[in-house]
Amino acid sequence: MARRHRPSRAALAAALACGLALTACAGAGGRTAAGGSGDSIDVLMVNNPQMVDLQELTAEHFTAETGITVNYTVLPENDVRDKISQEFSSQAGQYDVASISNYEVPFYSENGWLAPLDGYIEADPDFDQDDVLPPIASGLRGADGAVYAEPFYGESSFLMYRADVFEQAGLTVPEKPTWQQVADLAARVDGAQPGMKGICLRGQPGWGQLFAPLTTVVNTFGGTWFDADWNARVDAPEFTEATEFYVDLVRAHGEAGAPQAGFTECLNAMTQGGVAMWYDATSAAGSLEAEGSPVAGKIGYAQAPVVETDSSGWIYSWAWGVQQASEKKDDAWEFISWASSKEYEELVGEELGWPRVPAGKRASTYANPDYQASAGPFYQATQEAISSADPENPGVQPRPAPGIQFVGIPEFTDLGTKVSQLVSSAIAGRESVEDALDVGQQLAERVGERYQE
Repeated sequence: MARRHRPSRAALAAALACGLALTACAGAGGRTAAGGSGDSIDVLMVNNPQMVDLQELTAEHFTAETGITVNYTVLPENDVRDKISQEFSSQAGQYDVASISNYEVPFYSENGWLAPLDGYIEADPDFDQDDVLPPIASGLRGADGAVYAEPFYGESSFLMYRADVFEQAGLTVPEKPTWQQVADLAARVDGAQPGMKGICLRGQPGWGQLFAPLTTVVNTFGGTWFDADWNARVDAPEFTEATEFYVDLVRAHGEAGAPQAGFTECLNAMTQGGVAMWYDATSAAGSLEAEGSPVAGKIGYAQAPVVETDSSGWIYSWAWGVQQASEKKDDAWEFISWASSKEYEELVGEELGWPRVPAGKRASTYANPDYQASAGPFYQATQEAISSADPENPGVQPRPAPGIQFVGIPEFTDLGTKVSQLVSSAIAGRESVEDALDVGQQLAERVGERYQE
């Protein structure tokens, strides 16, 4: 495979120095064109399958081409979020690059924790910023319009199900199911094969774990964390009904160990035949359909279930952000421009198989015949889910902040995590949903009052 042309280090440094963009000065840190070999950067990232593939390919391809060694620190989702927040808020400079998301970018950039990337983008036209899907690209810009992160992969959410199991049972999953239809189907396929439960839904505490799917359920049931005037609505009838539905469904027909099950645990359960359905990130499909997967070719895909809204899938991207305190911003951009490039997607497709491409971010991927042929079972469903997601209007009422599976404010990290711990306890049978949300309402009121003031 031909490698795409990269601007030389001298050309990149010169372009930035000439002020191709107002943000160029912030991006010109660390090594200059005169820098020698033996450079390295430190990258902090989540332990999702796509990142594991990245580790496998880095030395042979990126380091061999650029001479830049990448030192990875890889942690589970909840742990990595905490560490990234501590690292970037303190501007300790230990890590040059981190896997952040469209949730963090707005306030990280506002706080000056991220280096803007526009100067690098303009100096590297082969990166092709215009190829990035608009719903993904827009979430990675700051209030000033600058680009502060580049996506590694993007995702929405949809329903994954064992098509072979449903066919054997004489059941059909609608292309756009309601949550009641999903619950009915989960009951009917529970036990369809030895050890198989009806559905996997995250129960692991964490604002980005349990409440990623659950908040989409709340939205489509007509609920919201806050109304347009920052009045907390966590104990409102709609929020309560949605949460009780979710908890009852996973308790009755969900995976074993549900209170500890997050994305990784549900992926394993679906791959190993432990569940017949799974509502979660569209990015999971690549792992389910990968070569060697026991369920490859057996999975069907439907849009995120709804109740009162036309759609309910979330929008999310794991993206690369450069810490403002980094002294190696040039090397950091070289890494990002490789890991987020069309070139890297082609590399994964050719070496690891096209279903494992970290997709969901580039229009060219979905126009690629090789990707279409290998990702046929899910690529169109993913495209539809991403295009139909609306972070500004995810429910039935106006919201004070954007976000589908989260509320786009810094306080949601703490608020969502604390309430998720209470709901996870309800899944475990240790308390009622009503009691959990009563406490959640008090926590949300404190946040809302600060914004009202």
